Amino acid sequence: MTSDVWLPIHADEIEGLPEGLNYRFWDGDQEFPADPADCEFYVVPYMKPPAVSQRPMADMTSLRVVQTLSAGVDHVQPSLRSLRPGVQLCNARGVHEASTGELALALILASLRGIPDFVRAQDKGEWRSGFHQALADKSVLIVGYGSIGSAIEDRLAPFELARVARVARSERTTARGPVHPLTELPALLPEADIVVLSTPLTDSTRGLVNADFLSRMKDGALLVNVARGQVVDTLALLAELERGRITAALDVTDPEPLPQGHPLWQAPGVLISPHVGGPTSAFLPRAKRLLVTQLNRFVNREPLGNVVLTTGA
Repeated sequence: MTSDVWLPIHADEIEGLPEGLNYRFWDGDQEFPADPADCEFYVVPYMKPPAVSQRPMADMTSLRVVQTLSAGVDHVQPSLRSLRPGVQLCNARGVHEASTGELALALILASLRGIPDFVRAQDKGEWRSGFHQALADKSVLIVGYGSIGSAIEDRLAPFELARVARVARSERTTARGPVHPLTELPALLPEADIVVLSTPLTDSTRGLVNADFLSRMKDGALLVNVARGQVVDTLALLAELERGRITAALDVTDPEPLPQGHPLWQAPGVLISPHVGGPTSAFLPRAKRLLVTQLNRFVNREPLGNVVLTTGA
């Protein structure tokens, strides 16, 4: 029997997909393209609410693979317990590094050089000059040194930084230098001019950036979040921002979308982008390449890449 594959991109728009699979297009519409019970390979619609992504999963009784098109998988994890044992969950490692790395750099430069103030002045026709910080000579701490954290450092490399420190769940050595374990984070925070968050949302990182974390950041430091909003305690961050002790550039927030009237919108020293780290012109070609690779492995019964976990394991 031919395996059903649910794709959020039309199959005829993806060159190189293997033959012998029954491709069904579903991008979160109310009506399913077929019986979810026949789906064996589910590619989760991109940038859709968790309720949409998870809606068919409980009925996917033949499922073998869940493939996200995001680096994070927290939006589908609650439904994994409804799946039979042996289902592999794969993320989109390799898809978002370029876009997210670019945005992290853009947020850093815009915040340091006062770009938001320039735009506001331009809207009023005002020539508002002044002194601003440079990225050169700054010390940067990257919290979450996976493929995206590494891509961020790649883009920071030409900027004559004083130092880059790296933190991940476990200690290791890379070509660029050591990666410190999370346990060393408290000692590293006071040395950083810029703290970049690129960690996945897990039980250990939820609320990681709390009042204690923020209090250890040096006066005038910049916090950049391109990870998940729930990594940061919003109330604790607001307290520091309102004191004017630190600044922040946030691509993600908690809550999200950030509702009108939320105090983060008007907090001093904050630049907010509306979760746009991934959706750029770089997304589609990389997403297509990932799907072609994964589905060719699937039909040839080869090990899949980017496996985050296997249900029942």
